[in-house]
Amino acid sequence: MASVVRSRRTSRPHGIEARRRRVAYGLLAPGGLWLAVFFLVPVAIMAYTSLKSGGVLAGGFSFSWEFDNYVTALSSRQEYFIRSIVYAASTTIGTVILAYPAAYWIAFKGGRWKPTLLFMILLPYFVSFVIRTVQWKFILADSGLVLGPLKDIGLLPEDFKVLSTWMGVIGGLVYNYLPFAALPLYVALERIDESLIEGAYDLYATPVRAFTKVIFPLSMPGVFAATLLTFVPATGDYVEAEILGGPATKMIGNIIQDEYLVQARYPVAAALAMVLMFGMVILTSIYAKYIGTEDETLAAATI
Repeated sequence: MASVVRSRRTSRPHGIEARRRRVAYGLLAPGGLWLAVFFLVPVAIMAYTSLKSGGVLAGGFSFSWEFDNYVTALSSRQEYFIRSIVYAASTTIGTVILAYPAAYWIAFKGGRWKPTLLFMILLPYFVSFVIRTVQWKFILADSGLVLGPLKDIGLLPEDFKVLSTWMGVIGGLVYNYLPFAALPLYVALERIDESLIEGAYDLYATPVRAFTKVIFPLSMPGVFAATLLTFVPATGDYVEAEILGGPATKMIGNIIQDEYLVQARYPVAAALAMVLMFGMVILTSIYAKYIGTEDETLAAATI
């Protein structure tokens, strides 16, 4: 009798654990199904397409393990890959430098105005991405609202221009991706216990030393998330280079768009996209290994 009672007692925890696992899997199922349908399946289709051969005028495409598409993507498009990475890295640095002071002030000095100030950062996103970028084209025109008056008073030479240069493209990228950096930085800074900062001052730390030794290290999860949320989409962006740039500022996204929509060389375009995706995975993995933090959920919490 005693052994039966003990067996019942020992079986109950196992039953509870099994139910908890089933509940956990059930909660994960909708998100996992969503990712499978809208991420894994498209990636598999893109990988399958990248190994096809043929053409639109040649009767269509057929799967033939055409790895030469990757050779073409890597051999003749290196310039655009490098330019995209350089532009994305510059954009990431610019957004973090601009967003950090704003996020810092809102987190520690915003008071009851924090929701309003955060709403003002997000307010431009109520306007279409393309429309906001086109407006920058009018603002940065050679005789526009900014450069026109500066040229009239002689502060800039007449041949000075921003459009169709790297400055215009990176400026547009920084403007459009600024909230991607500001929000995770704010979340990380707002979570810092202010008593730690007060303790640093009690130990006679200067404001600069308190920031470098306490505030900035504790905000590294936000810097990590801001970098990923900015660098990854900026690398594949093509709108700013198309609207604000010129032939010398084309990014890999513009080349992929041209291969898909203009040249109709779908296998080559798919190979370019796969190379870009795997390149981003490798770069972000290296970044996460050496600069990442244990707070890996911060990026997801800010989306």
